[in-house]
Amino acid sequence: MNMSMTIEPATMAPASRRYIVLATVSSATMLYAMAITIANVVLPQMRGALSATPDQVAWVITFNLVATAVVTPISGWLSNRFGRRRIMLIGTFGFTTTSVLCGLADSLEVLVLYRILQGAFGAPLVPISQAIILDTFPREKHALATALWGVGVVTGPIIGPTFGGFIAEEYSWRWVFFMIVPFGVMTFVSIWAFIKKRPNRPPGPAMDWLGFLALAAALAAFQFMFDRGERNDWFDSPETIIECTIGFLAMYIFLVHISTAKNPFIRPGLFLNRNYSLGLVMAFFFGMINFVPLVLMPSMLQDLRGYPDSTIGVLLAIRGAGNMLSFLLVIRMAQWNVHATLTFGFLCQAVSGYAISQFDMNATYFDIAWTGALQGLGIGMSWVPLTLIMFSTVKPEFLDDASAIFHMLRNFGSSLFISVSVAVVIHSTYINGLELGLALNEYSKLLTLPWVTGILDLSTVQGLSAASAEVKRQAATIGFINAFRIYAIVAIIPLPLIWLARKPKPES
Repeated sequence: MNMSMTIEPATMAPASRRYIVLATVSSATMLYAMAITIANVVLPQMRGALSATPDQVAWVITFNLVATAVVTPISGWLSNRFGRRRIMLIGTFGFTTTSVLCGLADSLEVLVLYRILQGAFGAPLVPISQAIILDTFPREKHALATALWGVGVVTGPIIGPTFGGFIAEEYSWRWVFFMIVPFGVMTFVSIWAFIKKRPNRPPGPAMDWLGFLALAAALAAFQFMFDRGERNDWFDSPETIIECTIGFLAMYIFLVHISTAKNPFIRPGLFLNRNYSLGLVMAFFFGMINFVPLVLMPSMLQDLRGYPDSTIGVLLAIRGAGNMLSFLLVIRMAQWNVHATLTFGFLCQAVSGYAISQFDMNATYFDIAWTGALQGLGIGMSWVPLTLIMFSTVKPEFLDDASAIFHMLRNFGSSLFISVSVAVVIHSTYINGLELGLALNEYSKLLTLPWVTGILDLSTVQGLSAASAEVKRQAATIGFINAFRIYAIVAIIPLPLIWLARKPKPES
């Protein structure tokens, strides 16, 4: 199946018209980005209110991302079949409505269901927005337009955590979802007013349901496996074995189908493009390191340091400020050397992850702020050059498919690595808690030394309880440290691939 739509030359001659369209689709992207980051701030509060464990409350993020990853590949077909404008309107309306339902949810299961629907409605917004921008602006303006569009991507992570933290602290976690509604209404009205129907939209092709359902089943099965693996003791559980089997079988069916079908869901010819194929691998790793700090940091700061929601929101927003700064630099740097710029972006995130892995209980606000800002800077310095490398050699008729696959892998990488990171934290906390707790027994000579016990009186129940709580806190700290060490390693892995890509042409 030909999933893409014909990309017409940019016909909006007035520059003002182009930038109005850019502002409109940027607001849609901001809406999606804000909804993801705003939920991260209140994860600890939701965990208590909904009686959930750390791995369970992470489903609020991971299932939203995997729903986005599943629906994203059909964005091209949806835009062909129903039109870009109509899908943007439906997506924005559904996204805003499900945000209200998330705020009204009375259990974790219901909240996860509404978050899945929210992710499904929001999935087409980003790839269709990107396709509109690349279609509206001439090729020589793509770097500038992508950078300006990225401002919308980073504005959401600044607004969401900052205001969401204060609102959650004053009212409850439910209001962070209600906060999305005014932005959703504004975006809906802007799309209605400024995004016009294309006069020569080609008829939508038939949907390749077998390919789509096989891919969706593979992504969902692997996500379930990693989300529930630690809880089920991995492959000692029949559930994990079944999920793994379904995942590989569905992926096998998908690969065989797209290789042999006449009109497959995703055209294999895309992967013959060297830059695009390398870019997909880098996009997967980019997605892996994109949202993990936003999920881990709120729990780390509140559980281990007792930070309030408002403070956590501000510290997360600083990451968005670093991202904003990157867009002031990335255009010039990408024009100078796109490979060096992308390398610098991944290195920023690796350095940040390594620095966080060296934290202890005495980490200051400044330590948390500068590492977050460096992450944001790295994300922004990676986004534009990665987009230029991937799409500079993609033919216009493949553009929608290429954009959809890019965002699918990016989102799936995010959801998968969040699950892995949460599992690392939980497993490391458990193992280190056992090892550290061995010292808390009546036969330990260490506990007779005053400089070891400090102010704790271990002869009392209260003293033993305080010592046990401190052991758990130290074990959890080690768990978060291990997760960020893996984060730093993952940020380094794509570096050799960057220099294998061909340099984009100057007009790209």
